[in-house]
Formats: sequence, structure tokens, C-alpha cells
Amino acid sequence: MNKITIEPVTRIEGHGKVTIHMDDKLNVAQTRLHVVEFRGFERFVQGRPYWEAPVLVQRLCGICPVSHHLAAAKALDVIVGAGTGEGLTPVGEKMRRLMHYGQMFQSHALHFFHLASPDLLLGYDSDPALRNVIGIALKHPDLAVQGVMMRKYGQEIIAATAGKKIHGTGAIPGGINKNLTIEERDGFLKGADPMNIDKMIEWSLAALELFKGYHKQNKDFVDNFAVFPSNHLSLVRKDGALDLYHGVLRAVDKDGKKILNDVDYQDYYKYINEEVKSWSYMKFPFLTSIGKKDGWYTVGPLARLNTCDFIPTPLAQKAFEEYKAYTKGKPNHMSLHMHWARLIETIHAAEMIKQLLNDKDLQSTNLVTKGKKQYEGVGLIEAPRGTLFHHYKINKDDQITMANLIVSTTNNNEPMNRAVNDVAIKMMTGKKEITEGMKNAVEVAIRAYDPCLSCATHSLGKMPLEISLYDSADNMIDQYRS
Repeated sequence: MNKITIEPVTRIEGHGKVTIHMDDKLNVAQTRLHVVEFRGFERFVQGRPYWEAPVLVQRLCGICPVSHHLAAAKALDVIVGAGTGEGLTPVGEKMRRLMHYGQMFQSHALHFFHLASPDLLLGYDSDPALRNVIGIALKHPDLAVQGVMMRKYGQEIIAATAGKKIHGTGAIPGGINKNLTIEERDGFLKGADPMNIDKMIEWSLAALELFKGYHKQNKDFVDNFAVFPSNHLSLVRKDGALDLYHGVLRAVDKDGKKILNDVDYQDYYKYINEEVKSWSYMKFPFLTSIGKKDGWYTVGPLARLNTCDFIPTPLAQKAFEEYKAYTKGKPNHMSLHMHWARLIETIHAAEMIKQLLNDKDLQSTNLVTKGKKQYEGVGLIEAPRGTLFHHYKINKDDQITMANLIVSTTNNNEPMNRAVNDVAIKMMTGKKEITEGMKNAVEVAIRAYDPCLSCATHSLGKMPLEISLYDSADNMIDQYRS
């Protein structure tokens, strides 16, 4: 049996590898996405004062720290008696939402322009030396500038709401530690081109048209690349609208039937469990009622547009209606359509930023809400990559005694493995020579999910360590498994 190894997987956050085993007839026999780095956040936050968690846990990642910052803060809102989203003061909730939509905007721009577009615009089998953001800058300089400036705008929103662009301190248990000044607001609304919100909306719409143009020219490739039926899970607003900051948990099956019907996420552990497998440091979540075999699900932009009923901003809603019409209202299972969904969310994030910037509540000084202390709290948020779970328990001395994090990329573990398998079978079956382009096609499937592997490997004490010893003939002679 021949083994193909892709290591490292490039243009993602974190480190992983793929192994593909071919049998003697050149059929793909087995594929696996291995997450080989390790993080221990669930353990080393234990014993720390609970109010440190929003600042501490965001060190999981430098790409999506805002998501962890806000998910932890939302869990601690429950602990300080401020409720589960609706209990904050208007400025507390809206400043957090502005921070979050700034994060969604910059992260989606980063992924599309810097990580995904080289495969789309230059070709998945193009020269790897140029198949990157430098190649985009050389061939499409205007697009490269747009990508950089869109990310910069989102990062400036984060700095104004969180105190700094990376690892900020803005969200605190029960609220926020600053409001938005008039000067900051006017800078984002009316700044010199291109650093104003109207230009960001214009560029977001243009990015969507760019993908749609690519799709039109490459329909067969896009629609048949890494396609498989899946359950889908996300937060939705109580009326079924897309809401990236707060809501209830909804899951639908491959046909769109609700299998988790708008439940309170404080009870997530009643509905979701996790499986451990020996070959990855990343766990495999599943819906408990369905079981390990069929209960896995997809999260992220594709899932969010499969679970929600509508988008509550006009330009994104118009784009959503066209997107849904393409699959005749049925759930979309085409992995490369993740980019389409992500760009619709980029438009929505820009529209929400404009709406929030024009809200006078952001200048209020009533920043924090507190009530009767609790000893356990859960915080959920829709991170750029999908649904993010933070769960904490504390003791009478205000120390964290338990932390459970289920991050977006962990939720997508099984779908990413299935995407790898689908592409490997289509690209490599029967091929005597495996080209670099074929290997990159497998990476394209993984990149569609925008994984952040450093976020996803955090549990100590539950993940097995396996060491295998092979002789010169590649025969295994010993194995150790903790």
C-alpha cells in the first residue's frame, strides 16, 4: 500500500497534515486529516480568577482572538448575573456586537483574498511559488489592495472597541470597559477613501461578484468539488434570522429538517457530545440523539445560511435569496460554496457595522450590568469559522474549576475529513503519478472551511498520544499509546 503525505497543509492557521493511503490497484483506501499541534488551555485556566478568562483564553489564537474574548465574556455574564445576551446595557451589547462584526469582516476578508483567492484566480495547479498573496498582488494588484484595506478597516474597528487590534480587553464580565467616541465613530463613517464604511460595503459587494463570476466560468468544478450530505448547526436569532453574536441553537439535517429546534445554548451539553480518535489531537463532536456515526455536523458560513431563515440587512438578504434559489431552497452541501456564503456574510457584517456606528447608544456611559452571582455559565458565539462554545464553572473563591471549549474547527473536524476523502478519490484514483496540483486540491478542500487548528487542540488529559516505531522496511515493530 502506498502512502501520500501532505505536510504541512498550507495557507491555514495552525499546523496539520494529511495522509492518503492507496491500495495496489491505485484506489484511495483511507484518508485522514491529522491535527498534530497541541494546546492546553482548558487545563491551565483552572485556578485562575474567572474575570481573567476573556483576556487569557483569546491567547489561543492571533487570528480570531475576538471570538474567544467574546464567547468567554458571554459565559461570565451568566456568572455575574447579567443574563445570556439580552441582560447587558444597550452600550454593552452594541459595543460587543460592533467588535464582533469588525472581527467577522476582517477575518472573512483575510481568508478570501489572502488564503483562498490564489487557488481560485491563479488555479489550484498553478506554480506554487506564485500561488499565494504575492502572486495575487502581481496579477491582480487592485484586489490585493482591497483585501489589505478591508482587513485593516475591520482591525481598526476592533482596536476602537477592544482597546487594541489583537488580544484586547474591551469585553468584561457583565459588559464593556469603554464606549465609542464621536471622533472614532465619524472616522469609521466618513474617513478618507477607502477607509470608510461605504467603501467597505462597495468592495464587499464587488468581492461577491468576483466569486460569482468565477463560479459561472467554473461551474462544474465548483459544484462537484468536495460534495457530501451533512447536518448543519448554528446559532439563529429567536425569529430565525442570521445572528452572528447571540441566539438559540438550531440544527438541520441534509434535507433541511430541524433536528435541534432552537434550544437554549446553556443546555448545549444535553445535545452535543465529543468523540476522541487516536490519530488526531482534535475531537469529533456529534449530536447525542443521533449518535457518533451519523450525528456529526458542519458549522460556519455554509451551515449558517442553511439553518437561518433570512438575513436582517437588505443587501445581504438580496444576495441570500439568490444564493438559496441556486439550490431551490434546499441545504447547500457544496464545500466551495462556503466562499459564496462567506462573502454574503462579509456584506452583512459591513451593513451591521454601518447600522451600529449610527446608533447613539454607543456613546452611553452605562457600561456594566451585574446581578446575583452564579457558579456556572455558557457562552456561545458564531466565530468566522463557525459556532464557538465556552463553558466555565467557578468555586466560592471565584476560581475557575472547569473549562470546556468546543471551537469552530473542532465542530468541522468530520466534514473536513470527508472533504479530504472526496477530493482525494476524485483526483487521485487510478493515477500512477500524484502531482503537486492534486495534493493542493486536497488542501483547497480544507481551506474552504478556513480552519484554525491552533484554536482546535486545547484539551489536556483526554487526548491520546501515540508513538509508532518502524524499521528500515517500514514495518511497525513497536507502538506506545498513552
